[in-house]
Amino acid sequence: MKKLALHWKIIIGMVLGILWALLSSTMGWSAFTINWIDPFGTIFINLLKLIAVPLVLFSIIGGVANIGDPKSLGRMGGKTLGIYLLTTIMAISLGLILVNVFKPGKLIDEQSRIDNRISYEIWADSEGHEIKDGINYLQKPEFFERAQEISELSKSQLKEASVADKMETVKSRKETTPLQPLIDIVPSNFFHSLSNNGLMLQIIFFAIFFGVCLLFIPTEQSLPVLNLVNGVNEVFLKMVDIVMQGAPFFVFALLAGVVSKMAGDDIGKVVEIFKGLSWYSLTVLLGLLLMIFVIYPLILKLFVKKVPYKGFFKAMSPAQTLAFSTSSSAATLPVTMECVEENLGVNKKISSFVLPIGATVNMDGTSLYQAVAVIFLAQMHMIDLTIGQQVTVVLTATLASVGSAAVPSAGLVMLIIVLSSVGLNPAWIAIIFPVDRILDMFRTVVNVTGDATVCSIIADGEDMLDYHDQNNPTETFDLDS
Repeated sequence: MKKLALHWKIIIGMVLGILWALLSSTMGWSAFTINWIDPFGTIFINLLKLIAVPLVLFSIIGGVANIGDPKSLGRMGGKTLGIYLLTTIMAISLGLILVNVFKPGKLIDEQSRIDNRISYEIWADSEGHEIKDGINYLQKPEFFERAQEISELSKSQLKEASVADKMETVKSRKETTPLQPLIDIVPSNFFHSLSNNGLMLQIIFFAIFFGVCLLFIPTEQSLPVLNLVNGVNEVFLKMVDIVMQGAPFFVFALLAGVVSKMAGDDIGKVVEIFKGLSWYSLTVLLGLLLMIFVIYPLILKLFVKKVPYKGFFKAMSPAQTLAFSTSSSAATLPVTMECVEENLGVNKKISSFVLPIGATVNMDGTSLYQAVAVIFLAQMHMIDLTIGQQVTVVLTATLASVGSAAVPSAGLVMLIIVLSSVGLNPAWIAIIFPVDRILDMFRTVVNVTGDATVCSIIADGEDMLDYHDQNNPTETFDLDS
C-alpha cells in the first residue's frame, strides 16, 4: 500500500466508503455510521475550510504581485490577463448553459430530492443562512414527519425555527440599489470578511487590490512583503499536502457518512445518488471536451491563421498526455513550454512570461467544473438559483480560479469557497468526490490546452510565432485549408 500513488489510495477509500454505506443501509447500521464514522468526514471538511480562505488570499496576492513591473509589461501583460479572463468566463458560461439545459441534479427521484431539500433547510437554519429560493418545506405540515426522521427537531421546534428565521430575515433586510452587488464586493472591514466564508468575494477583492499595489511600490520595499506572502502560501500548500495524505481515510468516513445520511436504511436511494452522479459526470465531461476540441480551436482560428487544427493538437499532445496523468498543470509546465516553443514556434520570451502566469491564473477546466458542480448540487437539493445567484457563481469561480493552486484536487478546495459564496453547504463536496479524480485529469488537460492557446495568440500578436508543420518544415498551413 505504501508504494501506491495517493490518488489510488483515495479511490480505494472512496470505494470502501461506498461499500460500507451500502452494507450499513442493508444491515440497518446507518445510525452507527453517522455517529461514529461520519464525524471524521466532518473533520476533513473543517480542515479544508480552515485552509481554503488563507490559501485563496495569499495565492491571489502572490499570483498578481509576481507578474512583475507593470510598466515593463505594457500591452502584452494586459492582453495576456484579458484573454485568460475571457476564456475563463467562457468556460464557466458554457458549464452553466450545459447544467441548466441537461439538469443532471433533477434526474434523481423526487422523494430523494425532497429529503435532500429538508436536510438543506435544517442546515441553513442551523447556520443562519436564508433559504435561497424563499420556499420553506419545513413549514409544510406534510413534511413535518419526514423532517423529524431526518433531524432531531420536534414539530414545535421546526415551527419556531421557521418563524425565527423569517423574523431574522425581515430584520436583516435592507434597502438595496441596482449596484448593491458591486457594493457588497468591497469590504468595509477586511477582518470581518476573513471570518465569514460567505464573503469570499470581498477577500478576493482585497487580495487583488493588495497584489496590484505591491506592483507599484519600489522593489526594495515590496520584496520582503512578497517573500513573506510566497512563504506563507507555501506553508498553506504544504498543509493541503499533509491533509491530503490522510484523505484516503477521511474520504472513506466522508462518503460513508454522507451516503448513509442521504439513504438511511433504504439502499434504493444509494442507487439514485449514483444515477445523478453519472449524469453530472457526463455533463462536466461534455463541457470539458467542448472546451478542448471546439472552443479553443475556434479562438485560435479567430486570432492565429497559420496553426492548423490537427497541427495544434499534434504539437501539444505530449503536454496534454502528461497533464492527464499527473492532474497538475504546474508539474506539466516544463513540458508545456517545450511543446509551445519547439512544436508551435513560440518565442521563448513569450512562453516564459505567458505560461507561468497561465499555470497560476488560468484554470478554465476547474472553473467550468465548479459552475456545473454548484448548480448540480443545488438541483439535487431542489434549490432553484436565480440568475443573480448564478452570476455570483460565475464571478466567484472566475476570481477563485486565480487562487487555485496548480496541483491535483486544488479545485475541490476552491469549490468550498464557491459553495459558501451562494449560501450552500460546503460539505456537499462529498457527494461529487467519487468522480472528482477522473474529472480532475480532464480538467487539467483543459487548463494546459488553454495556456497553449493563449500563448500562441499573444506570440502571433507580438509577431513572435514561427510555426512550421513538423512533416514539412518549409511550409506553413492555413487553418481554413
